[in-house]
Amino acid sequence: MVDNKLLPKLSQNLLEILNDDEYYDITIEVGKDPYVKVFRAHMVILHYRSPYLKRMLSTNKKKNDGALAQIKLPNILPETFQIILRYIYGGRLCLEEYDISDIIKILDAANELSLQELVTHLQFFLIENKANWMEENFDLVYQTSFKNDSFLELQNYCTNLISEEPDKIFNTPNFSSIPEKLLLSLIQNDNLQMDEIQIWERVIKWGTAQNPALPSELTNYSKDDFKTLKNTLQQCIPFIRFYNLTSKEFKDKVLPYRKLLPKELYEDVLDTFLDLLDPDRKPINKSKPRISKKNNLSSNVREDQNSYDELMEEVDHYDRGLHYDISNRISESYMAQTSSNRISESYMAQTSSNRFSESYRNVRKKNTWRNIY
Repeated sequence: MVDNKLLPKLSQNLLEILNDDEYYDITIEVGKDPYVKVFRAHMVILHYRSPYLKRMLSTNKKKNDGALAQIKLPNILPETFQIILRYIYGGRLCLEEYDISDIIKILDAANELSLQELVTHLQFFLIENKANWMEENFDLVYQTSFKNDSFLELQNYCTNLISEEPDKIFNTPNFSSIPEKLLLSLIQNDNLQMDEIQIWERVIKWGTAQNPALPSELTNYSKDDFKTLKNTLQQCIPFIRFYNLTSKEFKDKVLPYRKLLPKELYEDVLDTFLDLLDPDRKPINKSKPRISKKNNLSSNVREDQNSYDELMEEVDHYDRGLHYDISNRISESYMAQTSSNRISESYMAQTSSNRFSESYRNVRKKNTWRNIY
C-alpha cells in the first residue's frame, strides 16, 4: 500500500534542488526583450517531466567542452514559467494564490510545454471554482479554449453554455468583444431566453463596437456609415427573426436601420407589419419562435386564443374603417358557441364585406406609412 504521507518531504527536497547554485546543468532563457529572465535547471528532471522540453533537450545537450546547455522559451512570461517550474520540480501548485487571469496564462504555458496533467487540472479548477468569472469573461474563455484541441474540457463548457444558457453571454460586460463566430452561434439558438427586439439591439451594439469610428448618433450617419455597418452585420441579419417583433418594435427599433436589411427582406417585413393595425401584435407563423420557459399554456388553448384573436382583428378592421357594427355580434357568437367550426360558419357569413376590408387596408397603408422614405 502506497503511503502518500512520504511525498511532501520528497517534493520539498526537489524544490530545494531547484534553488541549488552548484549542480545545475542547463539554463533556460524565458521571455522577450526587454523582459527576459534566465533560469537554472537540471536536464534530467526537465527530460522526464515535460515532453516538449525533452524534445528540445535532445538537440541542446551539454557540450563536451563543459559549456552549459541552453534553451529559449520566448512565448512564455518569466513569472509564469517560474510557477510552472516549481510544479515541474515539486508537483505543487496552489491555484488559490493566483488571479484568474494568471491561471489562464499558466494554462497556455502548460499547454506549450505539453504538461497534459497540469492542463487538465487547470481546466477543471476553472470550471468547478470560477464559474461566475467564466461567464463574465466568456469571450476570453471562448477564445482560449478553441486555440487548439488540448482544452477539451473548456470547449465542452463553452458549447454547453451556448446551447443551454446563451442569454448569459449576451449579458456579459464584454459582449461587444466576442468573435463573430460566437455571435452567429448565439442568434441561431432556439433556447435564447430573450425578446427578439433585445437580440436585435445587442447585434446592433456589437456591430457598432466593431467600428468605433461610426457616429454616436444614428441621425448623423452618412450613406457610407450605413454601408460600413451593413458589411459588418451581413452574416448576422439573416438570423434575426424579425417576424417575432411587434409592429411597434419594428417601427421604433428596426425601421431607422432599414438600410442594413436586404431589399427583398425589408419589403416583405414591411408589408407584413403594415397589415397589422394593432401595434402590439406580432405576425403569426412567419418566424420560428424562441423556446420560452414561461410558456405553460397547452397547445389547444393557444390555438383557440389565436383563432379568436384573428376573428376579432377582422372585426376591428370593419369597426374602425367602415363603421360596420358587427363586433358585438361576432363576440357574442364566439362566447355562445362551443366549437370552432360554428364560429367559422358565423364568421364566413360576413364574406360579402371582404372587398371593403381590402380597400380599407390599402388606404391605411398609404396614410399610416406615408413618410417611411
